[in-house]
Amino acid sequence: MPMSPPSPLKVLIVAPNASVRFGGEAVLPLHYFRGLARRGHEVRLIAHHRNREELLGLSGYDHERMHFVPDTVWHKLIWRAFARFPDRVRDLIGGALMTAVNEFYQARLIRALVAQGQVDLIHQPIPVSPLIPSSLHRFGVPLVIGPMNGGIDYPPGYGDFERGATRASIAWGRRAALLLNRLSPGKHRAAALLVANDRTRRALPDPHHPGIETLVENGVDWALWDRFTGKPPATAREGLRLVYVGRFVGWKAIDVTLRALALARQQGIDARLDLLGDGEERGALERLAHDLGLTDHVTFHGFQPQETCAEIMSRSDALILNSLRECGGAVVLEAMAMGLPVIASRWGGPADYLTEGSGLLVDPSPRDTFAERLAEAIAALARDPEGRRAMGQAGRDTVRRDFDWDGKVERMVEIYRSALAAQR
Repeated sequence: MPMSPPSPLKVLIVAPNASVRFGGEAVLPLHYFRGLARRGHEVRLIAHHRNREELLGLSGYDHERMHFVPDTVWHKLIWRAFARFPDRVRDLIGGALMTAVNEFYQARLIRALVAQGQVDLIHQPIPVSPLIPSSLHRFGVPLVIGPMNGGIDYPPGYGDFERGATRASIAWGRRAALLLNRLSPGKHRAAALLVANDRTRRALPDPHHPGIETLVENGVDWALWDRFTGKPPATAREGLRLVYVGRFVGWKAIDVTLRALALARQQGIDARLDLLGDGEERGALERLAHDLGLTDHVTFHGFQPQETCAEIMSRSDALILNSLRECGGAVVLEAMAMGLPVIASRWGGPADYLTEGSGLLVDPSPRDTFAERLAEAIAALARDPEGRRAMGQAGRDTVRRDFDWDGKVERMVEIYRSALAAQR
């Protein structure tokens, strides 16, 4: 007698910051929401009211299954209080406070949905920080948290990127987070904790939790990127066209990228750079490009929609992302999906994705010669068009095999079913 197929799951994804507009970790919940719905599962999403208009305007999503927590005076106070703090302080301490406020207001929604029999399991995919506490264990259904990614510091020689007060705040914040995780023990009592790498596992409140599984948080939605892939890089024209996509903040080390480009050009390498993004460092970077004589060889495009970024990337020869504290780096996977080789720092997230066959990893230390090593990588790609094509194809094959969102959703369903079976 044939076995009946498994029954659909009732999954509640709790992600107040879910958004396509903000990208990064904010878009991860929506991939799970849509992917699970396409497979026939009864999936619901709790997001924050400030994203309501955007989320209800998205096509391809079941808006009837979206729920929203209100935007309160407490949200506004925390946002204003931490707006001027360094990123790491804002993300750790401000993020923990914001999560606590969200969980207070979304509790009524969760209780109602559980009482109505609409929820078998809760999935909390963001925030991806391993230390931010969670209280979502207290609703009588299994809790899955992650994939998380974090626990990264600056490479040796870059300690001045954080002032003493910032380092002290982070150290204090980590100790406080461990205490708060005891008071709000969702990460101790979750059925499954998903981590992107061993570094993140070590940063958890309980690195020996029995439900820890490794799953990289980022993936590639081929529905978008396939429209721009398959086009051979424009190697017939002269020169190497590099592209950067991301924020203009200090730890992205775009100033080092510009210095490396100038050094490569001094060696006779005809290379150009498209910068897609914006941020607090833009003015200083424009002045640096001028001082280095790169005005005609660097284009500042500002923030652009994802499709515009994909179109510009499709006309590029390689991505460059020599960040100093990149936990993930979804743009690395997107570039690989488009068949682009990648130059990246051998530090943090990109090193989890790239192999010697799909890109060039450059050590950021010692600091005083980082630009020279990047320049050597730029020159190596510029002089080897066939090697670029081979790297691009290897990267595309890797992403198709290991980072396809369809495969990630299937793996998540397996994790859900294991969590439910363990509870029973």
